[in-house]
Amino acid sequence: MEKLDLTGNRHNPSAEILKAIRLCLAITLIATGCREQSAHFATPPSSAASEVPVHLAIPDQCAYTGAYMDFGEGEDDVTLEQIEAFEQAVGKHQAIIASGSFWGEQSFPLRNLEIITRHNAIPLIYWSPWDRPYVEERGPDRFSLDAIVAGKWDAYIDSWAAQAKIFRRPIFVAWGLEMNGTWFPWSGYFYAGGKELSESVYAGPDLYKKAYRYVVDRVRGAGAKNIIWVFHIQNYSYPPDEWNQPKEYYPGDDYVDWLAMSAYGKQFRYEKWVSASDVLTYAYDDLCAINSKKPVMFAEWGIGEFPKVGDKAEWIAEAFQIMKRFSRLKAAVFWSERWQNDDGTYSNLRVTSSPRALEAYRSGVADPFWQDCPIYR
Repeated sequence: MEKLDLTGNRHNPSAEILKAIRLCLAITLIATGCREQSAHFATPPSSAASEVPVHLAIPDQCAYTGAYMDFGEGEDDVTLEQIEAFEQAVGKHQAIIASGSFWGEQSFPLRNLEIITRHNAIPLIYWSPWDRPYVEERGPDRFSLDAIVAGKWDAYIDSWAAQAKIFRRPIFVAWGLEMNGTWFPWSGYFYAGGKELSESVYAGPDLYKKAYRYVVDRVRGAGAKNIIWVFHIQNYSYPPDEWNQPKEYYPGDDYVDWLAMSAYGKQFRYEKWVSASDVLTYAYDDLCAINSKKPVMFAEWGIGEFPKVGDKAEWIAEAFQIMKRFSRLKAAVFWSERWQNDDGTYSNLRVTSSPRALEAYRSGVADPFWQDCPIYR
């Protein structure tokens, strides 16, 4: 077929037909929105198929829906059965499936990534510098920020990066998440916190930024360009001091692809009931203020079932309505898990915690705004 002349200087019937077909397809895609785009761009080529890089597109008028599906103590026991059971319950395929990769395992989660990508979803990995037995509120362990920056764990980082490079397909990676709290050993709180090293430079956040950059530089240096780096904060800092605000931990635009946060309603018996608006709105604005252009993800969101103090179904319905108003929100990952607390009580954040909660989620996620498959280009 003769090459299409876009100047119109030559008359080529085949080219005219091709041009008309392209025009019709463009109109169809615009009219039908993100769901139809996913049908065309959803499946990336296999790792052996082509050397052409595959990139995840940022949705325009919609956002990716995703979930973490109670994958066990290490957040890494991913099974196709668990994924399919969740999707059957909520009535929608998930574009993003989240799981953990804890440094204490000293491994790369290849099996999990293959399950997720074969299911036509993109993985979100919580890559946590955390050692067994993975107990919160204990402070630094052998994977301390000081040890990372000193190069003690270079061999592990390089091995992880080399395997990520071979995998080739896009992977969201949230390294050292929720650093502005006090529950994880990499939290700035445990590293002299608000000690001022110089004007407006605080010890805890400064060391975290150095470690974050160090890890990203080594992974990129190994050639793993398929990593989409996610800067993942807790929506509200604890303690709420100025030194511990998210902006103090931000490693810089060159090291972050997506901004993200955890946003939970009531999770524990002793907590107060907080509205979805209070959980989401102010923190979203603060996150957007860190950078004016990068896409935003709710990398974890959810709420427990506490019928005596609040209505989980109403909270979920309100959250879905609020999220649609956030123009820069391009992904939201629901945390569907149930666990037993030290006091014997249970925190049930599962989407199936009650028939009403499930129906509220099914109704909200059914909106075409929520894109059910990754869009690649």
